[in-house]
Amino acid sequence: MIKLNGDLLKNNTEISDKIKIGVTKDLPIKVLQFGEGNFLRGFVDWMFNKLNENDLFNGKIVIAQPLETGLVDVLNQQDGLYTLLLRGLKDGKIVSEKEIITSVDHGLNIYKEYDEYIKLAENPELRVIVSNTTEAGIAYKKDDKLSDSPQSSFPGKLTALLYKRFTYFKGDESKGFILLPCELIDRNGDKLKNIVLQYANDWNLGDEFVNWLNNSNYFLNTLVDRIVTGYPKDEIDILTAGLGYQDNLIDTGEIFHLWVIEGDIKISKELPFHKIGINVVWTNDMTPYRARKVSVLNGAHTMTVLAAYLFGLDTVKECIDNKLISDYMKKGLFEEIIPTLEFPKNEVIDFANSVIERFANPFIKHNLLSISLNSVSKFKTRVLPSLLEYVKINEKIPEVLSFSLASLIAFYKSTTLEENKLKGVRNKNTYNIIDDISILKYFKNIWSEYDESKNSVKHIVTNILSQKDFWDKDLNNIEKLNENVTNYLFSILTKGMEDSIVELLTEK
Repeated sequence: MIKLNGDLLKNNTEISDKIKIGVTKDLPIKVLQFGEGNFLRGFVDWMFNKLNENDLFNGKIVIAQPLETGLVDVLNQQDGLYTLLLRGLKDGKIVSEKEIITSVDHGLNIYKEYDEYIKLAENPELRVIVSNTTEAGIAYKKDDKLSDSPQSSFPGKLTALLYKRFTYFKGDESKGFILLPCELIDRNGDKLKNIVLQYANDWNLGDEFVNWLNNSNYFLNTLVDRIVTGYPKDEIDILTAGLGYQDNLIDTGEIFHLWVIEGDIKISKELPFHKIGINVVWTNDMTPYRARKVSVLNGAHTMTVLAAYLFGLDTVKECIDNKLISDYMKKGLFEEIIPTLEFPKNEVIDFANSVIERFANPFIKHNLLSISLNSVSKFKTRVLPSLLEYVKINEKIPEVLSFSLASLIAFYKSTTLEENKLKGVRNKNTYNIIDDISILKYFKNIWSEYDESKNSVKHIVTNILSQKDFWDKDLNNIEKLNENVTNYLFSILTKGMEDSIVELLTEK
């Protein structure tokens, strides 16, 4: 079968007219991207592809592979081309879009082509730097040196490039960058900048360079949101037959997308995503957007998945398809989480409805056990703030959110620890409970004290709620929370999850 590459695009008769093809003309490189993974290719590169199609950017991307192993060799074999398949529900109807992304010029392996990487700093048209090096990527490593080729950390590699830029253009203020980190950590731009400044100090790069970093470069905080599921190995044969060509980098994702960028609105003139209907929000304060995403989307996950798994479900879509679990999720979302958010009510309700539609996407298989990883810290950041704010506003305990805490404790019920995993039991089958080892050891020990009595349940709940290492405070001090969680946990253990949720939803 023919393979996707530049030669194939020259003969469009061999490509179905149902597949959209991006701009194929030669364009200068204006974007440096750290990371060649599924997400950036299905999110940022797609957006620049759209800008080029509308003659609003006219630039291409060079992708730097930040790790020794990766996909740039395959990317270069395909001349930077790949097919993006976006599928999902929109207004209740299935939507599918196929597009050959042409915004990527080529890729570099920094470990093999470090000189070419550093030479990118000499390109006067290079203006934007994007990254997604995972949450652990924006990290300081004290052993990094300017003379390394390459430095071990992403911020170290970036600092070396920035310093080369500064020296090559003799501190020209117009040659700074717009930096858009997409790593899923709070205030990612601020954290990246702080580490770069730390390296500038460590490496004695001088006050003039520090001033140039501060005054000529925009390290912007961003929030990204799109589920990108990557290479569709389970359906690749069917998709390849439909495309009519072989693509080793097919990327798949959902239709929904959101990019919130905190920064001066004047910068948006250089990146006018808003002019073509792409859901990019420029704001001077992204805090409410982050709170909305964490509380609504991530909160709905964490509030629901542990109860749903013990109920007998395995995927997020099954949660939407099952009326009881769906009602449970919607009650918690619309009656307990949304009223606590300082955000225009109609906007947050629209966002919540879009989240539910995304959860129902038939093309995405999101396993509950995958979401269950590190649920203690997730509950603390995603659900507990809503619970506490609800108590503050209403002076009573939110039923679904407190039930979800009881479900977490039930999910972590185990006295068997093997290979740093607790072994829970559902319907006589074991499942893995994965979290920090100290947390797993704690739950193993506390559940070893369980004797099936109501007093024993109360003892366990009291002990867990008192763990300031988990919650940053003693949750027993919240009036009636202990009582609610104890009653719900005892019900789950004695009556089962289904009957407990039925009772919860029928309570007045």
